[in-house]
Amino acid sequence: MRGLIAVSLTVLLLAACATPRSATTGRAPAQNFGAAQLAKSDIDRIIEAHQRELFATLKLVTEKLYKRNPKEWRKDGWQSADEPLTRLFGSRHNWRFPELKGQFGSDAILMALREDYPGDRVFALSAGLGGMLLAAFGDKDEFYMLDDVDPQKLYNAARNIEIAVWKLSNAKSSGGELLLLSNDPGPPANLSFEREFGRAIGNLDLLSGLIADKTNRTLVKVVQSFASAVFLPVAVLK
Repeated sequence: MRGLIAVSLTVLLLAACATPRSATTGRAPAQNFGAAQLAKSDIDRIIEAHQRELFATLKLVTEKLYKRNPKEWRKDGWQSADEPLTRLFGSRHNWRFPELKGQFGSDAILMALREDYPGDRVFALSAGLGGMLLAAFGDKDEFYMLDDVDPQKLYNAARNIEIAVWKLSNAKSSGGELLLLSNDPGPPANLSFEREFGRAIGNLDLLSGLIADKTNRTLVKVVQSFASAVFLPVAVLK
């Protein structure tokens, strides 16, 4: 428990030094220590720091995917990859986009990796992951003493990212071509996607364990075969 708190406090301090960005706006939040800050506990600040780090990682992964798959942003008529990145990370929204025809969270992830999907796969995948992450945090990007974050949903989100990464690495067209390029076995090998996704998974596992310990809850651990795995439930926006 003390080790988890120490690591999380380290994450919090690093995030504080790095001009954090809001999970849903992409803009640096105002730094003030008024009444709202007094209503936050240490665990609330740790949750916010972890969440900011998760969405920063998602943005980085999205940028990398567009660099490896430049044809994707052209499908939806964007002028450059900067436009969908701004759409995803530059304004406040609830991760539900008209472009995705009502698909959200894991449904958007599955749609992005379907062979017959004609749209921007990177946008749909990132939007799906973003929606799933925010839903796992109870559709919040600020936390106060009376807020309850369910550690099981954070744990489930970590497993869902593992499933999404497996699907991303294995989704192919009928001709055997990958639908989206990510890791490159090389030579030289480029495993940057694996590292970034691994960082997000570790982040969620650390936070879910910390909250479970603090609130005396038991996490239900799930083991699935990636080939037949289904996405686990997280809170869903209404």
